[in-house]
Amino acid sequence: MLKHTDLSRIDLNLLVLFEIVFQERHVGRSAERLHLSASAVSHGLGRLRALLGDPLFLKTPKGVVPTERALQLSTSVAEILARVRGVVSTATPFDPRQSTRRFVIGAPDGISSVILPPLLETLRGAAPRIDVGIRQLLPTQGFSVPHLAWKDALKELEDRAMDVAIVPFDDIPVRFHKAKLYEEEFVIAFRKGHSFQRNPTLKHFCELDHLVVSHTGDVSGFVDVELAKESLSRRVALTVPNFMFALSVLAKTGLVSALPRRFVETHGARFGVVAATPPLPLPRFSINIIVPKVAMMDAGLAWLVQSLAPVRTGDRLGNRTRRMPIR
Repeated sequence: MLKHTDLSRIDLNLLVLFEIVFQERHVGRSAERLHLSASAVSHGLGRLRALLGDPLFLKTPKGVVPTERALQLSTSVAEILARVRGVVSTATPFDPRQSTRRFVIGAPDGISSVILPPLLETLRGAAPRIDVGIRQLLPTQGFSVPHLAWKDALKELEDRAMDVAIVPFDDIPVRFHKAKLYEEEFVIAFRKGHSFQRNPTLKHFCELDHLVVSHTGDVSGFVDVELAKESLSRRVALTVPNFMFALSVLAKTGLVSALPRRFVETHGARFGVVAATPPLPLPRFSINIIVPKVAMMDAGLAWLVQSLAPVRTGDRLGNRTRRMPIR
């Protein structure tokens, strides 16, 4: 443990360096984010290793991996920096028009592609120098229970691999701040003029060839669970790894797919893809913004969370979602 006199040796920038290297897992990319040379980052890591008595990051062919000690320190370092940023923000109020910060948002592509257009419009007018990175979040393979399926995403959030997570998950641990962004439900999507548009019955639905979005290639999903309750089944002719890929395939084939309503409303028209109300009950769920509570002390991060408000329930898109008839 450090003695009190050792505190004079600590450079706060070393903790920032630790945080960035922990997020990037790569010295070169960390150097770019910090506007330093790779050798300067390596030198800083050397100082940290001497200070903390641990290698902290081990070299691999693809970058670096944190040691067990670094994993243990990551949450504490993130909390320290969040508190410091909170103190600084109270002394110098966060000004989005002048800020050059970069925020990383983690979300599945069916969510990020919905929230990005209104967010970018907000940034263009209110914060033209702020940059955004999107981190693709996927549920953990093999788990259907939400708190297990998204546990890795919550860990990455606490490890500061991203600033904000947006996930279809309600039962959030109390150490996180949660804000409901919007309600989502599934519709049946297909190209305009498809036979299902004229005959949207359950029998016809089961006779068609289906597309399933699955990053693992698993053909079974929530639609199959509901069909099994009626002793019915379907043929999954194709799986694709993301929702945008799904739209491009639906546009050129006779396949149908269960996709998030807001996603189809946002992007379907330019692909010539339309949607119909499902002929069987499908899940409805909340999309939530998740941030560690300690991180909300950061005025800039709190501003980002507030800036996501244009896609919340009750906005223009939300009203259209509830009112617009699906054909």
